[in-house]
Amino acid sequence: MKPTKPMKLKTLKELTLLDKFLFDETMDHPEIHEAALQIILGKDNLRLLTPAQTEKELRTMPWLKNIRMDVFSMDHESTVYNTEMQADQKPDLIRRSRYYQGLIDSSLLAPGNSNYNLLNDSCVIMITPFDLFGKGRYCYTFVPCCKENKHLEINDGAMRIFLNTRGTNDHEVSQELRDFLHYIESLDGNLAENSGSERLKKIHACVNQIKASEEMGVKYMQKWEEKIIEREKALAEGRQEGRQEGKSEMILSSMHKLMEKMNM
Repeated sequence: MKPTKPMKLKTLKELTLLDKFLFDETMDHPEIHEAALQIILGKDNLRLLTPAQTEKELRTMPWLKNIRMDVFSMDHESTVYNTEMQADQKPDLIRRSRYYQGLIDSSLLAPGNSNYNLLNDSCVIMITPFDLFGKGRYCYTFVPCCKENKHLEINDGAMRIFLNTRGTNDHEVSQELRDFLHYIESLDGNLAENSGSERLKKIHACVNQIKASEEMGVKYMQKWEEKIIEREKALAEGRQEGRQEGKSEMILSSMHKLMEKMNM
């Protein structure tokens, strides 16, 4: 096995909103997540009905793969939101968003309820520091539509939004959204203070409060230690599997050699 690279520890002050810990802790404040959703969706009147839930685990059956959502919430119109920070460019993000939406939908109707019109509208939002689709856009919004007539939408209440902090189509999105996406990656205080967006200033103030908190510093270190323990456990299990595979290969090789000697 190849030697694993040691995990580099950032300090709490070095984190940006691309880092899961700071993103989750910031969006854990209902008013902050509400402000972020208002910016992303362009809905000034959006109000969250429930507090945001971070790291919410969702599984429909014990034997099915579970998901752990970064931030889960519901607004006053009963639309549910799953907001994800995806800092690493992985080849399965598009299908992952589909799986997330499917599991969310499957949890929204009570057992025995046969009226599917009661299914909540749902929106999966993925924020990335890269352009997943390569078209230079800050925002890609997907709703089911007819292949033969692109203007005909199925209106089933499902939406997926992919945000790119490095978009280039400045004239096609709001200044507030551009500033918010740039702030996510840079945490530039001057950008936040000079943006003219009270919502972005509120987000920046919350970030500063988290970074100045000794309690948050301790919590961050505890999360880091848990991450290292989980990684070491996975590595140990991988090494054990590797040894078992090595033994199996040796046994098979010995059997082949024996059969060759016996002209079998």
